[in-house]
Amino acid sequence: MDAIGAGLAFAASLGELADALRSGGPGGTAVVQAPPGTGKTTLVPPLLANIASTGSVPAPATAGRNARSPRVVVTQPRRVAARSAARRLAALDGSRLGDRIGYTVRGERVCGAGTLIEFVTPGILLQRLLSDPGLETVDAVILDEVHERGLETDLLVGMLAEVRELRGDLMLVAMSATLDAPRFAALLGAGNGGNDDGGPARVVDCPSALFPLETSWAPAAVARLDTRGVTRAFLDHVADTAAASHAEALAADADVDALVFVPGAWEVSYVAARLRSRADAEVLELHGQASPAEQDRAVSGREPGGRARIIISTALAESSLTVPGVRLVIDSGLSREPRRDTNRGMSGLVTVSCSRASAVQRAGRAARQGPGRVVRCYDQKTFGAAPAHQVPEIAVADLTGAALVLACWGSPGGRGLALPDAPPVAAMEEAVEVLRELGAVGPDGLATELGKILARVPADPRLARALFEGAASAGHRAAAETVAVVAGDQRAPGADLTRLLAMLRSGSDPAARRWKEDVRRMEAIVRTEGAAVGKSQAVPQVAGAEAVGFVVGLAFPDRVARRVPGAGERYLLSSGTRAGLPAGSPLSGHEWLAVAEVSRAEGRDAAGTGAVIRSAAPLSADTAEAAARHLMSETVEAGFDQGRVKARRERRLGAIPLSSTPVRPSAAEGRAAVARALAKEGLGTIGWSTAADALRRRLALLHRELGAPWPDVSEHALLARLDDWLAPELEVLAGGKATAGIDLTDPLRRLLPWPDAARLGELAPETLEVPSGSRVRIDYPDAGHDDGRPVVAVKLQECFGWAETPRLAGGRVPVLFHLLSPARRPLAVTDDLASFWSGPYAQVRAEMRGRYPKHPWPEDPWTAPATARTKNRM
Repeated sequence: MDAIGAGLAFAASLGELADALRSGGPGGTAVVQAPPGTGKTTLVPPLLANIASTGSVPAPATAGRNARSPRVVVTQPRRVAARSAARRLAALDGSRLGDRIGYTVRGERVCGAGTLIEFVTPGILLQRLLSDPGLETVDAVILDEVHERGLETDLLVGMLAEVRELRGDLMLVAMSATLDAPRFAALLGAGNGGNDDGGPARVVDCPSALFPLETSWAPAAVARLDTRGVTRAFLDHVADTAAASHAEALAADADVDALVFVPGAWEVSYVAARLRSRADAEVLELHGQASPAEQDRAVSGREPGGRARIIISTALAESSLTVPGVRLVIDSGLSREPRRDTNRGMSGLVTVSCSRASAVQRAGRAARQGPGRVVRCYDQKTFGAAPAHQVPEIAVADLTGAALVLACWGSPGGRGLALPDAPPVAAMEEAVEVLRELGAVGPDGLATELGKILARVPADPRLARALFEGAASAGHRAAAETVAVVAGDQRAPGADLTRLLAMLRSGSDPAARRWKEDVRRMEAIVRTEGAAVGKSQAVPQVAGAEAVGFVVGLAFPDRVARRVPGAGERYLLSSGTRAGLPAGSPLSGHEWLAVAEVSRAEGRDAAGTGAVIRSAAPLSADTAEAAARHLMSETVEAGFDQGRVKARRERRLGAIPLSSTPVRPSAAEGRAAVARALAKEGLGTIGWSTAADALRRRLALLHRELGAPWPDVSEHALLARLDDWLAPELEVLAGGKATAGIDLTDPLRRLLPWPDAARLGELAPETLEVPSGSRVRIDYPDAGHDDGRPVVAVKLQECFGWAETPRLAGGRVPVLFHLLSPARRPLAVTDDLASFWSGPYAQVRAEMRGRYPKHPWPEDPWTAPATARTKNRM
């Protein structure tokens, strides 16, 4: 330990950590909070191995384990970090990699029977927990870089806390560069207790080991992002800044290497290509799609006498790796983070501003081994506006795989598990529903036997199910190859999954070795478990080029897509989402595609749809229908258009129309179509005749003023009880008759209450008999008018003799008179004739008697006889 810890800051904290672990009894928990470069990843694993080997674990708890060497398992968030950490520790230990120190990552295992410390990715440890919930061969677990809040690491925090409730001898340590230490200490100590009193785990701090760091700001004059993602102009700025800054650093110190952070593999390749033509240095790429050899070369440091190096990296090198020789960091300030679009059913990575915590981590890479400098290609305002921390993956990711792990663990949906953050309810419910459809969970939410089998496949549960179903149709090998390539993280060139598959088969892709190992494992699983899984239903036999698309379609039937006629390279997915195909894709022109990956995007490739297909394989129409067979539907869709019911028989694959033929609707289909049209467009679809409208207005006034039993004839109320008053007419319309033959007057009369209906003419007459003997039509307010008044427009002379205003609705509503001149021009508006006669009438008389001398204008109109045409004798 002295030799390994020489020059590492965390060596001074080893004693405190050892005390923390021993103070909890046979095992212990602790949270290590130490900045990057302090040596925690190098020193903590051998410390725990030493504690386990000194007999601090009592014999009763370790019966069956004493005959072997202690085993410490250390998680690293990325494969390259696990390999690098194991290689470095083995070198410091002076042992051969794979003997005392080894690693296991997906598709690669370098360990032996005598391995004491094993570095693994979180997914590997999750698989082991499901097969061995007690971790009987493990003495200690270290969760490194928990601050990154990866989904699998968050699950491990909760699951391992439960393991310690049963195995108090298991040592458990969480480590991070930046961490909410008290919170995680409480989680890890919640079960058996990190201390004697069952309280939270001990927190062990270590001061920063960073050398002085100079920060420079070099914002670009162009936008970093546009609708298509990272702009090329900004990447040019990053490359130019890196070349100039590295040249300046080399002039002062020839041993300085540079590390450039950009968000994704494509950006890494773009910047690297530009730098190779501009910088006098070896340019290396570091990202998840690079081969293990390329990744190891990038993180291994400069060879003696070698050229200066510039490493262009994604977030891989942000916190879990120390790249020797790096004293200069160029930061784009961008990162890729998972996001879930629940409305479209899409998950994927989006480019966003990195968090301030990430920016600090990146900058720290430059000051681990000496004074360094960070150049941020953005301004201080942008830094200040960035989020403080990265969003936890559990809050934004597709949770289908996590839901299956939790169901297998016995904590459906995470219930009862002490997770750092609870999963979003809607996202978890959606994930559990997918598992139910797969048959992976039962009514109680726990994993079925099928679910447990699917959980053993290193892929999304939907892909795992497709592995078994596809094997029955396309063969074990073809199904395993397809599932392995979709489950991998390689980008399909031009979105063509079949082309990527050909590259992997030929060995020309850097990830070919890992992919072939995945294929071997999956093929073995399907051969062993295939009989137990069985087939959900009969599936056709497919071969050759069709096999890839068929297996993808089995996994993601909601993403089977058909080209939209006349819309270029736009496709309609069976889920209803539209997406574009990248320009120049080899898939261009194919009628049908099985889409493995689709994500939100803008720009030319999205073709105005807001989404772009990232990975897909072609298939025929018959194969598409077979792959997504449970989405097939054949329905008669009736509609009410231009006053008639029309129907068509529609065959669909989800949202994709396959055929449409006109048919005669049934009576029920016709009634439903009419009802839908009326609900959407209102009764005006049929049309209100003058008589029907007048009756409706009269009834509306009585309902408003008198209430029951007079019916509510508002639009909403009438639509709610169509069968009570319009059933015969609906039958007629459903049979195909045009609305032109329907009058709503008689149907409305069916709503009249008896015997009260006999008083309709009295309470709300159609006309009003005025003193002159004429009958004048009453204009009732609209049925939807809450305070409208009935109006009578009549010549003033015809009202002579009325001392008071007549009232309707049993005396509740006065008539509003529009009094007209003999030429039927407006003179006055009043609902109080008595007041009008005694006041305004005198002025009207003075003005009108000269203009209309042949008509009467008496001084006492309330007593004068009314007349329509009499000579003025006054």
